[in-house]
Amino acid sequence: MKKSLLPLTLALLASAAASFASAQAKTTITVGVFPDLDSVVKAALPGFNKKFPNIEVKINSLAYADHHNALTTALATGSGANDVEAIDFGYVAKFAEGGGLVDISKAPYNAGQYRSKFVAYTYPQAITDDGRMVAMPTDIGPGSMFYRTDFLKKAGVSAADLNRSWDSYIAAGKKIVAANPGSFLIPDAGEVAQIIIRTGLNTGEGLYFDKSNKVLVSPTSPRFMQAFTVAKAIRDAKLDARAGAAFSSDWTTAFQKGNLASEVSGAWLVGHMQNWLAKDFSGKWASQQLPGKSYTSYGGSFYGIPAQSKNKDAAWELIRYLTTDPAQQILAFKTTGAFPALKAAQTAPLFGEGVPYLANQKARLVWRTAANNIKPIDVNKLDPVAEQIVADSLSAVLDGTKTVTQALTDAQALIARRAR
Repeated sequence: MKKSLLPLTLALLASAAASFASAQAKTTITVGVFPDLDSVVKAALPGFNKKFPNIEVKINSLAYADHHNALTTALATGSGANDVEAIDFGYVAKFAEGGGLVDISKAPYNAGQYRSKFVAYTYPQAITDDGRMVAMPTDIGPGSMFYRTDFLKKAGVSAADLNRSWDSYIAAGKKIVAANPGSFLIPDAGEVAQIIIRTGLNTGEGLYFDKSNKVLVSPTSPRFMQAFTVAKAIRDAKLDARAGAAFSSDWTTAFQKGNLASEVSGAWLVGHMQNWLAKDFSGKWASQQLPGKSYTSYGGSFYGIPAQSKNKDAAWELIRYLTTDPAQQILAFKTTGAFPALKAAQTAPLFGEGVPYLANQKARLVWRTAANNIKPIDVNKLDPVAEQIVADSLSAVLDGTKTVTQALTDAQALIARRAR
């Protein structure tokens, strides 16, 4: 009897050993990110590992431009991509229309089931014309105006004067600059044009193209005419520091010197200001909505799965954890100031607390209001092309080499030619 049980016992032991080995085996996935998302993923790993002990995550972080250039090459060649790839808003349309990313709207992912849980304008940014969804939103950048309370007080200007309208913004700016020698209202006039271009759109309307790919940039467009005209008025009044793009050396210097009266940006800017950009001016800045009841987004981040990944199921578990878990979204917000795209995370007690850098103003409530008033904007694969042409045309207006009408006429023709 004992002899006959031996094979069975050995079989059971072998089976148990196999099960144990299987339980111990780990799937290793890689996630490609850029700063500061690398900090978010790193902070998330202890919680993720506790929930998914058999998935090991390796972080591959590159500088913002290097990351997206590497991803462009990997998707084009079909090799070299990570299992999970972070994608900034500015690149989503390009990667969506270019192919190479998994359609997560389909089984087994079924990302559409989470749509109502996210801020309304996020999902459309990652959905192609033919209905494919190529990435999940994780953070957003609700637009806000930051302003120096001490500069306004010295000029006898109220915060309401600064954001009642664009005309009021310019009028108040003249008083602020006059009362604070050496100061500027804003780093660069072009920033205002970008806000106006991105606001006042009908739901589903694109920035530069309509649904039939007709070019919207035109000297007969009230949106583009106002954008260029207001920016030109700011430049002519010598109210901007001509600092160029955000995070340029001139822009950074203007902040660090403390001679800026206001800045328009995403809510995430506070994290940079308090950590390095303007840390010597804590308590002197405050936040409010953009002028003229403008609501717009300053970027946002997404996570996608390249079709070439061999670990798609594990990749999806990481993405789902990073994007749909309220506690993780709140942790990300605490880690880098990455404003949560998940609505449930926006009800955390943290949102009712004061922001120390902003003199304990409850600014997160301001940002939440902005986030929930931003309209969805259709993306087009040629948006980056049009954006560059419009930026070049605006530069010609600001430096006086073209009139607004001439610049927009030329831009319209050039975009139409490139879009053929």
